[in-house]
Amino acid sequence: MAHVRLCVLVSGSGTILEAMLDVGLSIALVASDRPCRALEVAKSAGIEAVLVDRADFGGFSKSFDREAYSDELTNVLGERQIDLVAMAGFGTIVTATFHAAYPGRVLNTHPSLLPAFKGWHAVRAALEAHASETGCTVHVATLELDDGPILAQRRVAVLAEDTEETLHERIKAVERRLYPLVVGRVMASLDAGLEPVSVAGTIEES
Repeated sequence: MAHVRLCVLVSGSGTILEAMLDVGLSIALVASDRPCRALEVAKSAGIEAVLVDRADFGGFSKSFDREAYSDELTNVLGERQIDLVAMAGFGTIVTATFHAAYPGRVLNTHPSLLPAFKGWHAVRAALEAHASETGCTVHVATLELDDGPILAQRRVAVLAEDTEETLHERIKAVERRLYPLVVGRVMASLDAGLEPVSVAGTIEES
């Protein structure tokens, strides 16, 4: 597994990154689209940490050059011979350029049981729909948001007293266990000459 070069894309506190480190995943690179704690987590663990700052491409304004940003991110990962990408709270949607460089090898996690409740407000949507359960999905990221092949899911019950915050925290706790497990399986799959979708089909209770 060690020769599979994994990049973790981050934007925030780095709790998923810490969970990956806790289970011993071999991480070659951590890259972020903004200054954040996760970069410090990487540096403390002796991992190369690179800031590819949105601010240099228009930031969060309407002038943000998504294509140029995606090109630069692709180049940064390519220079480091990255084989697999795991988005861990990464807040920038990348273009076809990036996905073409890593076809079927960009992983993501989403706080629902996809295909239910796609989009940025999945936890709120589950509550508004009065769903009895939701959960966490690990999937292959594609150009279509939250629409790639599903690798694993874990259910989380929705409690009567749940708020968006309490439900999201329980989902995050599950995510921090499930995502590192699946990334490890994908790395082993690549080591064996198989593609990430070969680990699909796992649905587990919380």
